[in-house]
Amino acid sequence: MRQVKKLFLAAGAAALAIHMTSWAGPAEVDHNRLTAADQFPGQWMAPGRTYGEQRFSPLSRINADNVSELDLTWFADLPVDRGVEASPLMIDGVLYNIEPWNVTVAYDAKTGEELWRFDPQVDREKGRDACCDIVTRGLAAWNGKIIIATLDGRVIAVDAKTGSPVWSVETFDPVWPYTITGAPRVYDGKVVIGNAGAEGAARGYVTAYDVETGEQIWRFYTVPGNPADGFESEAMEMAAKTWTGEWWKRGGGGTVWDSIVYDPELDLVYLGVGNGGPWPLRYRSPAGGDNLFLSSIVALRADTGEYVWHYQTVPGDEWDYTATQSMILADLDIDGRQRKVLMQAPKNGFFYVLDRATGELISAEPYVAMNWALGIDDDGRPIVNPEARYGETPVIVSPGPAGGHNWNPMAYSPQTGLAYFPVTEMYMAYSVNPDFEQTPGQMSQLGISTTGYDLTRKAAAEFAAKYNKTWLTAWDPVAQKESWRVPYPVRGSGGILATAGNLVFQGTVGGTFAAYRADDGEKVWEMPVQQVPIAAPISYEIDGEQYIAVNAGWGGGLAHSTSAKSLGFPLSESPRLLVFKLGGTAELPPVADDGPGLIRPEDTGASAEVIAQGEQLYADYCAACHGEQARGGIKDLRMMSPETHAEFMDIVIGGSRREMGMASFADLISEDDAQAIRAYLVGRANEDWDEIIAE
Repeated sequence: MRQVKKLFLAAGAAALAIHMTSWAGPAEVDHNRLTAADQFPGQWMAPGRTYGEQRFSPLSRINADNVSELDLTWFADLPVDRGVEASPLMIDGVLYNIEPWNVTVAYDAKTGEELWRFDPQVDREKGRDACCDIVTRGLAAWNGKIIIATLDGRVIAVDAKTGSPVWSVETFDPVWPYTITGAPRVYDGKVVIGNAGAEGAARGYVTAYDVETGEQIWRFYTVPGNPADGFESEAMEMAAKTWTGEWWKRGGGGTVWDSIVYDPELDLVYLGVGNGGPWPLRYRSPAGGDNLFLSSIVALRADTGEYVWHYQTVPGDEWDYTATQSMILADLDIDGRQRKVLMQAPKNGFFYVLDRATGELISAEPYVAMNWALGIDDDGRPIVNPEARYGETPVIVSPGPAGGHNWNPMAYSPQTGLAYFPVTEMYMAYSVNPDFEQTPGQMSQLGISTTGYDLTRKAAAEFAAKYNKTWLTAWDPVAQKESWRVPYPVRGSGGILATAGNLVFQGTVGGTFAAYRADDGEKVWEMPVQQVPIAAPISYEIDGEQYIAVNAGWGGGLAHSTSAKSLGFPLSESPRLLVFKLGGTAELPPVADDGPGLIRPEDTGASAEVIAQGEQLYADYCAACHGEQARGGIKDLRMMSPETHAEFMDIVIGGSRREMGMASFADLISEDDAQAIRAYLVGRANEDWDEIIAE
């Protein structure tokens, strides 16, 4: 059991910067109030508003007929230019938000006045372990406390009235490169949290803590450990039969880095389990096997963490097809019968409807083009396309590792009966790194390779350019078909909010925030907001006025990207919390001119051998954050400015951007290695320059 620290304001002053203003009362959230959340429609008390996480607001004062009058009423600049993926909470007139590095802030939800600010002083070195930026996806609230899960592995309870810390507990096994990016969930006096780190092959687990004391109640591992040490549960003994070789030396992956949902009726908690680590099956389980519970939805007894059932979306995953995406609970009329269901649109491209009491597959249909699977068999298993199993020769597979739908939250409207989520149709060339070696505790080396990629790079790029596309979909989970879609002019999009005003809200990489009619997808409102609202919005009500709030911030210097500029949307360097209401009068400050934009880098003159070395080093140490073949990720490194090129060694070796999440790699690579990586990136930029400019 991890050590619990009782913290008091006087003792924790070094980690705390507080400005306090009185208001009516603390966040009084308990099991009864969350179970009856629809009786408090003006509140947003949990990450998805209710236990079922439908992200549907019953409020309708803002509706499809008057949304054209929606405008900004207040905003708050966030101090760190990194990704902002959290949905705030709004409880009893106070809006609670969480920034990069898990800095947590309370605002007067009506005026935007800052009430308090708590900085947990997260270890900046953990930024290197965060495969997908130093993000967090939200907070939890319970009995006058706000619950924070930090990137460096702590769960902290702070007083909702003052922001002063109450208790803190360490959650990590230090052997593996864990981080926490998901929002904690609280139910019936328990805080439940998973972790991230499968890209470093960390062994996944989920832990429940007492919300009043921080004491551990139960822990459930999602992949088995070393059989010689004994198994923690019968579930792990069962799972071990689906693994081969000495998988525990690789870790296995299977981290629960995002979606966790609780059903108070069945008293079950559902886990969305992530991908295998390393990615290629041959390295973690050389004789094959399903590798439970990778890429699975797992149901546990809420009180004890005891295994109840599972459904595996991708047996023997090796494409990074996580099942960590939004899980939504609903009651649906299917074939004349009322069913208690769990819905999910995970990375693999199928939309699933499961019986949430038993795990029975009710239906699964593709929501996006795919070639990794040929369908679902009579036993509910995907029929894997054997041509998608890759070796050293690259194979183009769809969806790519970002998935048909990633973390951006899905919403469901009981009014329309439709689920709303962003979709990406994309293609990726996978191949095995034949020289793969992995060091426990190191966030690197997925086990895939760019070796030989030149043979298919041009074909893959041309294929992707022709077929890659993104859109917002409205999906009928009963009929298992798309009801409508809205294509995006540029790649990427934000999470979803649906409301009783027949509205769906979403942000896009174009730098706008928009509203669509929930029944037919007609765009009825849009506003340039100088940043990218990739988080899911929330809605709340105070004194008879309805508000919409959203965090906007892609992170990684998106303001220098050509994607939004090509559409005429200027972007700010600062992420922001944006709050809207009908007749709002606030105005964003003008965006400063950020110079000449992209400049093509000069050739380094490096040899082909050095560039090839840099290519493999990039795959080993950089791809997890910055994208395969340097295409995208936290920041597209093909788009580095001349200033960044000049500072490259200070950044990679010296750690000059540690505060931004980019810690030094001096303990892993040499200066010559870093120069080889830069030579590769310059070559990639010049090779793709026409494509970059066209984005």
